[in-house]
Amino acid sequence: MDKTYAPISPGLEFVFDINAEIGQPLDGGPGRNGHRRIIPILGGVVRGPRLNGRVLMGGADYELIRSDGCSVVTAHYTLEADDGTPIYIRNQGLFIAPRETVARVDAGDLVSPDQYYFRAAPVFDAPIGPHCWLSDTLFVSSCAFKTTDVTISVYKVT
Repeated sequence: MDKTYAPISPGLEFVFDINAEIGQPLDGGPGRNGHRRIIPILGGVVRGPRLNGRVLMGGADYELIRSDGCSVVTAHYTLEADDGTPIYIRNQGLFIAPRETVARVDAGDLVSPDQYYFRAAPVFDAPIGPHCWLSDTLFVSSCAFKTTDVTISVYKVT
């Protein structure tokens, strides 16, 4: 007798928040794929039940604003756990909002995260050791944006 098994429905487990300080965007201008902006990552903190540490200076978010107004974000940066372990992160996501909301955000207004869609899928590259679970797990995140920083709430897909 053949048995079949249905896949398990995934769940989400909150693991930590990343609060990344960002600098003024470098406007790369329009290109064939969209309008490019490079946003420097200046530092920040990581706090949560599964990881604490800091965001190291030197990363950036390479934003591509498509003709339909959707921003495709691709950030590369490094976290340093409280024990000194460096953890590389590549975070790809989407920022979607009505043009009026984008104009308010760009003007520096504080806009509630329920006024836009900002989600991402971070991928971590941690060395062998106590943080290697980050390299062996899928994550999604919900993000909140201000002109000076971005808060990324990271969830483990269970």
